[in-house]
Amino acid sequence: MTKPNQKKLFKPLIIKNKVLKNRIFSTGHMAVMLKEGFPTDDMIAYHEAKAKGGAALTIIEAARVHPSGNSGRAAIQAYDPKCISGYKKIVAACHRYDCFVFGQLTHPGREMGNLEDGTNPVAYAPSAIPNERFHIMPREMSESMIHEIVMGFKISAQNLKTAGLDGIEIVASHGYLLGQFLNKNINRRKDKYGGNSKNRFRILNEIIDAVKLGSDDEMLIGIRLSGDEKEFQGIELQETLKVVEKLNKNKKIDYINITAGTSAGLAGSTHIVPSMRFEAGYTLPLSKAIKCVTSKPIFVAGRINTPQMAEEALMNKAADMCGMTRAIISDPQMPQKAERGQLDEINACVGCNQACIGHMLNGQPISCIQRPETGRELTFGKLKPASKKRKILIIGGGPAGMKAATVAASRGHTVKLIEASSELGGQVNLARRLPGRSEFGGITTNLANKLHKQNVEIKFKTNASIEFVIQEAPEVVILATGGTSFEPKIEGKENAHVVTARQILEGKANVGSRVAIADWRCDWVGLGLAELLARQGCHVRLACNGMVPGQTINQYVRDNWLGTLHKLNVETFTHLRLRGIDSEDAFFQHTLSGEPVILDDVDTLVTAFGAESANTLEAKLKNKFQSGLYVIGDALSPRTVEEAIFDGLKTSTQI
Repeated sequence: MTKPNQKKLFKPLIIKNKVLKNRIFSTGHMAVMLKEGFPTDDMIAYHEAKAKGGAALTIIEAARVHPSGNSGRAAIQAYDPKCISGYKKIVAACHRYDCFVFGQLTHPGREMGNLEDGTNPVAYAPSAIPNERFHIMPREMSESMIHEIVMGFKISAQNLKTAGLDGIEIVASHGYLLGQFLNKNINRRKDKYGGNSKNRFRILNEIIDAVKLGSDDEMLIGIRLSGDEKEFQGIELQETLKVVEKLNKNKKIDYINITAGTSAGLAGSTHIVPSMRFEAGYTLPLSKAIKCVTSKPIFVAGRINTPQMAEEALMNKAADMCGMTRAIISDPQMPQKAERGQLDEINACVGCNQACIGHMLNGQPISCIQRPETGRELTFGKLKPASKKRKILIIGGGPAGMKAATVAASRGHTVKLIEASSELGGQVNLARRLPGRSEFGGITTNLANKLHKQNVEIKFKTNASIEFVIQEAPEVVILATGGTSFEPKIEGKENAHVVTARQILEGKANVGSRVAIADWRCDWVGLGLAELLARQGCHVRLACNGMVPGQTINQYVRDNWLGTLHKLNVETFTHLRLRGIDSEDAFFQHTLSGEPVILDDVDTLVTAFGAESANTLEAKLKNKFQSGLYVIGDALSPRTVEEAIFDGLKTSTQI
């Protein structure tokens, strides 16, 4: 039954001949589940899970319409009839659950990375204007090539029609080719495709006509636009409104999908998949302004991560459909749970971007740090009940132990979890104290809800000893005791003020007015500490042992954070290895030149060297539980929350 506080979210939306059962959809995004440019069984299962969980629509990732748009980043080649088979299978899988399937069609233009063989591509664009992100100097498209591209959209649309898709979304967002034609700062052409707004719009009109010719009257046609590219020389809202006013007159367009950002620069690209550092629902003012100038249905995406926020967006007439892609990645059953009013059971997305877009940017299949089953549906999508129910003792209530407990209990085992402290969550509870990272604590909340639902026995303030374990007499022991701060030997430490990152986050250390951070990990900890201390009024120097602060985390999170640190006047240094300290200065060595680097007048040195395993029980228990002892998470090897939770899943599925 639809709950009163979500009366709009689960009201069907009728667009022409299609009835979308609710207002939740998954936006087009690269899943990295292709083989030779075509959908795989993994990709089919991935989208089927969204459909089964209650999404009204899933939009398949941006497919290329012409060989000139192919790069080293894998994408569906929609211009090739070989794509039809894979699309058909996705459609069949999703239609079983009353979920529509649209396909995106695009050309990246100048937004090109390296080719598969490692060489630089010949990138084509409206004009020979380079971008800042990929440092590509494109070649201006000839009119004959423009006609080829337009024909490529038509051919691709025909293939999607043959595959049985329900709609086609034309990508003119994020600074890709069509966005480049619309942008007066990039389109400097003197022919009929440039020079004024009418000419800059011409190719889009021709492509809409081509897609309509290639599709049929049963298929919906939409267009995706960046309401504001939020980048130097990018398209701003007022320009987008003029484009929308033109589109509003075109009867061939059935809806408009609004987002933010552009691929053209590092600042604009952080909006492509905005992290928790952006306010939830921050794109809604854009979609609402656009909705005011068009009668067409408006779709929107951008940090709409809860059903409550989606409902509010709909009630405020900011949109007609809400893209909740990462919310569905984090919990494919989110729509069904929301409709049943089971909001506390939703595994809410925390906007960390680590395993979704982070994986994609590394060319790896996307997943979720909280829910590693996502993207691995064929392996972990349906867990089998345990063939033999066992008594399991889990030592450690961090994310690894919590995930292991929830999975083991769901399979029928009797599970007891003990935690030395008075709360669950482990190092997650420290990470959420960093600026802009409070949502990260949702990982603990989500896992704790599952533990309580499955009636896992939990004992706090309980230190495990060999005697305690023997007394409990478990059949299986899972060690998830986490890690502690790794503290390297630092010459001169006894004569200086040196504290660890953990001590600061635990509130156990004070710092002076001039701080140097020795950041070996090059992750969010160094960045977060620098922001935290700078906001407290400290003069901060961040010295990282890498190419850039935040080197080991995904670029969308890192680049946004670096911009914040620059505004706070944090000094950043790269390629520095900590060597020592005295009462006044911190001593480093440049990792490339070997030359000394001195940061003078340092009141406090903060070390961010990551963790080392806190694992004293393994050796003692090994002989007593030879076939029933497992070590997971940081206790096995210090890594991140993603690996800890994945360890918990893998371990509990094999018991």
